[in-house]
Amino acid sequence: MSVAYQQMSAFKGSSSCGNDSPFRLVRSKSTNTCNRSARWVSPKAAVIPNFHLPMRSFEVKNRTSTDEIKSLRLITAIKTPYLPDGRFDLEAYDALVNMQIENGAEGVIVGGTTGEGQLMSWDEHIMLIGHTINCFGTSIKVIGNTGSNSTREAIHATEQGFAVGMHAALHINPYYGKTSLEGIISHFKCILPMGPTIIYNVPSRTGQDIPPTVIHSLSNNPNLAGIKECMGHNRIKTYTQNNIVSWSGNDDECHYSRWDHGATGVISVASNLVPGLMRELMFEGKNLGLNKKLLPLMKWLFCEPNPIGLNTALAQLGVVRPIFRLPYVPLSLEKRVEFVEIVKEIGRENFIGEKDVEVLDDDEFILVSRY
Repeated sequence: MSVAYQQMSAFKGSSSCGNDSPFRLVRSKSTNTCNRSARWVSPKAAVIPNFHLPMRSFEVKNRTSTDEIKSLRLITAIKTPYLPDGRFDLEAYDALVNMQIENGAEGVIVGGTTGEGQLMSWDEHIMLIGHTINCFGTSIKVIGNTGSNSTREAIHATEQGFAVGMHAALHINPYYGKTSLEGIISHFKCILPMGPTIIYNVPSRTGQDIPPTVIHSLSNNPNLAGIKECMGHNRIKTYTQNNIVSWSGNDDECHYSRWDHGATGVISVASNLVPGLMRELMFEGKNLGLNKKLLPLMKWLFCEPNPIGLNTALAQLGVVRPIFRLPYVPLSLEKRVEFVEIVKEIGRENFIGEKDVEVLDDDEFILVSRY
């Protein structure tokens, strides 16, 4: 007799009104035959709630106040390093985050533009946010980039980000398939109720500016931590004069934005490399000499679209493997030589890592197209 036949026979047998059935039928006392209208009663095991299940809906999933996010002065847009097959190099990533903590950064943006969130699946994205929280969440604020040009996608990713414990979300306005100003406001209104949120304005990438009228219309929401602003000092001053927290999104402008125009601080790319000096720039008062000293590095980092320069620099410093997920490719040999000179000028001791800075040959870089 085949196994399938035996299973079918067992199924037919269990449908009788015998006592061997795994379900109990409540019968009328007046008959011993099966009653088609009998009431089904669930097995006991199916109705006992398991109170040990994680993330029950009534639990508080995020205990970070918006004011805690508003007070951060140095936030690093952290780099995501890779293994030769294109997967995340979590050992190198942990070392990078730890160096940020040791050198005084107060927060990290996970999976932002610098961290190449645009090259991640959402599974990778949420995993990396959860990993960062799990390993470093008590030492540094973890802000997950869960923005999208699809409101539905942004909502879903943000729910997941807060569910795994991120302290705040970073959200960009819908890009490419742009919408109206009313649409931008509606987009952010759908996201803000979930937790502390930083709005990111970078028209050079989205193709659409978020004007102050949009931010002012959202400013009364208790979850709006502030805005990462890339439109310069005057725009930042517009916000700070109206008690709206703002961070400079431009390393080369952050010193004056902080000390002359009221910015709370900076969300920085350069702090991946020189977190101690960036902290000094944001914490220790106006320092024209240090700012001038760092400007060549800041300009070099953006000689090609970010994060190309940063990825190249970290590889040259020996703190990440020289691996790029396409479409990013390393800077030219000429630019790599220039970086070595910049490091010498600023001082190797001010950069992260312990290895000597190297130029690296072209064939030492690995470009990964499928991962």
